Amino acid sequence: MKVGDKISVLIPPPSASKLEAEPVDFNIIHEDGSLIVLNKPAGLVVHPAPGHATGTLVHGLLQHCHDLSGIGGILRPGIVHRLDKDTSGLMVIAKNDHAHTFLAKQFKNKEVKKRYIALVHGRIKGDKGSIDLPIARHSTKRKQMSVALSAGRRALTFWEKIQEFGNNFSLLSVSLMTGRTHQIRVHLSHIGHPVVADSVYGHSRKWLKRNAVCQTGMLPFIDRQMLHSSRLGFIHPDQGRYLEFEAPLPDDMEQMVQALKLLDLQNC
Repeated sequence: MKVGDKISVLIPPPSASKLEAEPVDFNIIHEDGSLIVLNKPAGLVVHPAPGHATGTLVHGLLQHCHDLSGIGGILRPGIVHRLDKDTSGLMVIAKNDHAHTFLAKQFKNKEVKKRYIALVHGRIKGDKGSIDLPIARHSTKRKQMSVALSAGRRALTFWEKIQEFGNNFSLLSVSLMTGRTHQIRVHLSHIGHPVVADSVYGHSRKWLKRNAVCQTGMLPFIDRQMLHSSRLGFIHPDQGRYLEFEAPLPDDMEQMVQALKLLDLQNC
């Protein structure tokens, strides 16, 4: 461009965005007049986004009920918090604006108890620990996050070892004091223990296929990161009492854990 050049930009009017209810598979654990607690399967996108205009959790929620909170906007009715597409587990959905505001405040004030189960690479040292490192948008890979010591927002993750396997894997219980995007995946990758099958922050699925343990044929096929939201606790917006829910490991993670245990027994 040269000095004096003029640029004309034509911005088209926004197109109407109307969500249509669709049948979508998810398991409801609890439901009352104010909220829904559900177990999201891996592979399900929470709300519409570029590349995912249909078939999301929101479409399924609209099929299930018609009284979701509108605070999240047209594309995110009832959505108080999110899970990544390939992370399974517990979510709470608001059915009215009062419930949405009440629950969102608890998330903001770090009063919601969130516990995850993660299968990671490597035999992590110690029985428990914490990762207190700030996270920001990656400087060049704009769809990714990264640890950024100077520009990031504080992120605090606690982990506790459940079990380690002789074939270089560890099963962890992970809890969050903050809720940054991809926080668990970024933090565990940064300390050298990425979540198994996390192709964004860890080893690619091709690496898994080439790994000696996987080539034994005893491990199940893995097509998503081994991360599951297993426990969720909060104060009910109407009843004022603390509720806590648990979701067992999904089949793919359970099969992986059992296969690793069996390999350990055979190598004893």
